[in-house]
Formats: sequence, structure tokens, C-alpha cells
Amino acid sequence: MRIATWNVNSVKQRLPRLLPWLDERQPDVLCLQETKLADKAFTELVGEELADRGYEIAVHGEAAWNGVAILSRVGLEDVVPGLKEAPGFPHPEARAVAATCGGIRVFSVYVPNGREPGSDHYEYKLKWLAALRDAAAAGPEATAVCGDMNIAPADEDLFDPAAYEGHTHVTAPERAALAELQAVGLRDVVRDRWPEERVFSYWDYRAGMFHRDLGMRIDLVLAGASVAERVRAAWVDRKARKGKGPSDHAPVVIDLDEAPDGDIGPVVPPPSRPVTKRGAAKLPQSSGG
Repeated sequence: MRIATWNVNSVKQRLPRLLPWLDERQPDVLCLQETKLADKAFTELVGEELADRGYEIAVHGEAAWNGVAILSRVGLEDVVPGLKEAPGFPHPEARAVAATCGGIRVFSVYVPNGREPGSDHYEYKLKWLAALRDAAAAGPEATAVCGDMNIAPADEDLFDPAAYEGHTHVTAPERAALAELQAVGLRDVVRDRWPEERVFSYWDYRAGMFHRDLGMRIDLVLAGASVAERVRAAWVDRKARKGKGPSDHAPVVIDLDEAPDGDIGPVVPPPSRPVTKRGAAKLPQSSGG
């Protein structure tokens, strides 16, 4: 069983990349973030194409902003849009959807950005993460929380910690909130698989950040014990970040029970010009979505 998660940064814009990627990688479950489409518009745009490929869909979206979805060809049951008790900004946003797929409770989540440390949006982010933690705690054993967390779990998940000083995504309260989510019984399966490698999932569009491999790892799959024990491969599909019209995020893929392609992602293809010297590069803007 293959589970993947991908912040596509607009389904409409990414359609020429999304459908061929589905055909190539053949995920059984795909979690999408930043769909940027209302539910009806999502279905009208891509529903028939997905049905032809055997996917049922669960969507929770809004026009132009946010939006999440789960595509599944191993069943789609007990769909729940949103998070119970989640705060809004000021109103609830389309940032989470959950469904049971092949016996696994799957969450597709798009965590708020936070904008600036100490801002109202930053406080909203921390409260939203607490609501996600409570939702996952209801049954973490057979759960997979997938998506754009907008948090790099550790300094090892950044091309250079110095470049991110004063920004969101790396502050102690954000990382503590992510750790509390994991503490309900969820494991970061990509990091488990690649404990020593430079593994990034997001590269800013500007300043040649991808080609210089100046990235960060903010897209995660957090799996409960019964799911994590089945992982045979866990990787970031860097190939999907190359070429014409990509998202600024790459898909994260985990294979359960068997690994038809092996661990092909985090280091294949290799970074074009890796930069590892501290202070060698600056951010073109605040990172993440």
C-alpha cells in the first residue's frame, strides 16, 4: 500500500503535473494540500479523471485559499472535514480532512503558516496544532497524519538554521507543538528511515533555491505504531519538483508491506549544487505556505 502527501499549491495550476504523477507513482492514497478550490469546483475540474483512475475523493476546500483532499482507491469511509474545536482566523478554514482508507485513519492537513512569531496568526497556528493533536489522540495506533506541517522538526531539516532565525517554522513553541502531536504515538517515518541524510520537501521558487538545494523539510507523514511498523520505504519525490510548472513542495511517499521502487527519493536525483556552509545563503522571503 502506497500513501503519499503533496502540497500542490493549486490543483488547477498543477493539473498537468498531478495526473501524470498519479499514473507514474500509482499511490493508493494521496493527501493533497493547498488545493485552492471549493468542493464543487474540485469535483468538476478533476473528479472524472480521478474516478477513471479508480479514486474516491474526500474534499474540504474553499475558493482561492487553503483546501485539502484525500484520494483513495482502497476505500474511503467515515469522512470528517475539519477538526473538532479547531480555531478559526477568524472563521474556520479548510485545513483538515480525515477518512479511513484501507483500515488506516488518514488525515490530510495544511497547518497554518504562522506568518511572524508572536503574531495573531502565530497564536492561531499553535491553537490549531493543539486541536490536531486532540483529534489524532482519539486513535493514534492505526493513524497517519500527512501533510504540510509548516514546521521543520529540527535544525537538521533546514539547509542552514542561521538563515531562519527570526522566522516562523523553526521556533521553540512550534516545534514543541509538533512534538506534542507526535507524543500521542506518532512517528516521523521519513526521518526514521533517513536518520542522517539531508532530506528536504520544500524549496522557495525564487533565487534558484531548488537548484542550489536550499530547502527545508516541512511536509511529513506521522504514523501510529501499527502503520509505522509496516513501512518498507519512505522518501521524498524530488523528481516532481523538477521541470516545468512544479509546486514548490515535493510529494512525500511511504510504502507499506512492500517497496516496489525502493527508497528512491531523498537523495536520488542528487542535489544540483548543495550548499552546506553556515551563512552561505539567505532566504528570499518567509518560507512555507
